[in-house]
Amino acid sequence: MKALSLLLLVTCRAALLAQTPQSAMPSATAPISSLASLIDEAQQNNPEIRAMTHAYQAAGQMTKSAGALPDTELMVQHLSVGSPRPFAGYTNSDFAYIGLGASQEFPWPGKRKLRSKAAGLQADAMHAQADALSRTVIEQLKIAYFKLAYLQETLGIIERDDKLLGDLEQIAESRYRVGKGNQQEVLKAQLQHTRILQEINLHHREQGQLQAQIKQLLARAQDSPDIVTEPLRERSLHGTASELLQQARQNNPEINARERLLQRADLQTELARKEFRPDFGLQYIYQNTDRKFRDYYMLTFTVTLPNRGRRRAELAEATANRESATAELNAEVQRRQAEVQDQYVMAKTSAEQLRIFREGLMPQAEATFRAAMAAYQANRQDFETLLSSFRDALDFEEQYQKELSEHESALARLESLTGVTLP
Repeated sequence: MKALSLLLLVTCRAALLAQTPQSAMPSATAPISSLASLIDEAQQNNPEIRAMTHAYQAAGQMTKSAGALPDTELMVQHLSVGSPRPFAGYTNSDFAYIGLGASQEFPWPGKRKLRSKAAGLQADAMHAQADALSRTVIEQLKIAYFKLAYLQETLGIIERDDKLLGDLEQIAESRYRVGKGNQQEVLKAQLQHTRILQEINLHHREQGQLQAQIKQLLARAQDSPDIVTEPLRERSLHGTASELLQQARQNNPEINARERLLQRADLQTELARKEFRPDFGLQYIYQNTDRKFRDYYMLTFTVTLPNRGRRRAELAEATANRESATAELNAEVQRRQAEVQDQYVMAKTSAEQLRIFREGLMPQAEATFRAAMAAYQANRQDFETLLSSFRDALDFEEQYQKELSEHESALARLESLTGVTLP
């Protein structure tokens, strides 16, 4: 009878290992959400992305305003003679008049163009920052999705093996009843079952936290249906570290934003030098007296002389800002390239770890478990060793799924850093 029970147990485990765990899904009828569809949803609905998009669109209007002429001034003048009363002397003095005029300032040639270009580069920098924010949100979504996929997959594995542990516990109880086992074997099986229940509870808690995070990124209501992920699949990392570093240097939005800010600082330095040049102004006034007197026409040309002390201070400030922008760009390049190298090493070593799990640890743990079952069946091995081999097989399956999640998360970070979508 004992041999038959053990044979059924081994057969049951083999069948369970071949099944895809369905218990990890929140609902049997819940639709599976692909990562691509969630990314599209986040790009359209995420409030941070929408806010930054409107901000850089608003900044794009600064180009026209920065390069425009100063506002035109319109004037109405009134001169009375002999009395402060309105129109006093208007009919009996050729000095009293009503005047209409306009004035316009004209910056030194080249100033408006530089201001327009500087504003355009500021808008370009904000556009790059909006792209950086979008990539950050998508990266956060991908990593949360991969973690959720790991938890949903491993939850099914844990619940599956908990059923198998229940069969082990029944066999231990049967042996104890016929005097071939001891109570300690039953208690150890029950303890292991309690640990699995604790692990299942922790998985539910982590899943709930990730569901809340993903719904926030998607701008979904927190009481909306939970998200069901696709099974994780390992992607290959093509390209060398040098190629990825070069792509990050060219495509990383944070670096691009710093480059635009440096170019803007160059233009502002050039503009600060031009501010030593004077600006000009024209003013034209038509003065109307009573019809028995002649009208007056007055054209005024003005020159605004710059305060050289203030302009020297502004030039020094612009030069210092340019040096600061150069240093910030260099720091950003070093920081992002270090992140690329770190994630590249992470992805490569993780891929090797996955291979070791698939080709070594997991099949070896399964073979050890089967051998322990056979030895336990022949009364050549104790129950604790059998339980230990069972736990090893379960742990390696969980660790494989976790490593797969971390591998895909490293690739997601590389995609965000380099702007390259990995196949």
